[in-house]
Amino acid sequence: MKQETVFITGVSSGLGYGLAEAYLDRGSRVYGCSRRVPGDLVEKGLVFRSADLASGEDCLNEIRALLGGVQSWDVIYLNAGRLGEIRDMKDSPIEDLKETMELNVWANKQILDLLFEEASFVSQVIAISSGASLSGSRGWNGYSLSKAALNMLMKLYAGERPQTHFTALAPGLVDSGMQDYLTNLPADDRFAPLEILKAAKGTDKMPDGRTCAEKIIQLLPLLREEVSGEYRDIRKI
Repeated sequence: MKQETVFITGVSSGLGYGLAEAYLDRGSRVYGCSRRVPGDLVEKGLVFRSADLASGEDCLNEIRALLGGVQSWDVIYLNAGRLGEIRDMKDSPIEDLKETMELNVWANKQILDLLFEEASFVSQVIAISSGASLSGSRGWNGYSLSKAALNMLMKLYAGERPQTHFTALAPGLVDSGMQDYLTNLPADDRFAPLEILKAAKGTDKMPDGRTCAEKIIQLLPLLREEVSGEYRDIRKI
């Protein structure tokens, strides 16, 4: 049986860590990048390069060094992302919004272009999106904008590359550093989702990264049967 080859961004924590761990435990060949080194995953066999995906050309050099020579990919997970600060749009500096777009959208475009340049075949791409890409909840600003753009990025690539299946996938609530930040914010009537997140923290409604990763992996064949480039929410599949 052919060994799966998988690439995951943002493998040092949360969902990315859970995905990398799950695939390593399945015996897959797993490549990953993040700013911090997940030492235990490297010990398990993760092929890793430290990379700040918001750093432009320096990051691309690291990714090229990591992925060079791999000709066929079973799954690509574009998972790394940035939330930004929860506040009103009028209080959000344009530079902060640009930084969020750089990581959540443009870095993913650069990675995809590099992958298609280096490899002869990419079977499936999963871009980790969010319900915030549709909800427009007050305070989520750059995150909502960037995830909405990420959804469209997948649709655009799907139109260009019919041999690869693309999905913008919202994984639902995942217990992560981002949720630690959100659930520790003080109550604020302006930002209604905060109370929902606080109530979900520590319950089955907010599973850990590994639990969510296993569910996503199980859904991959089902996603492949759907139209390439579409946005899907794991809670509605």
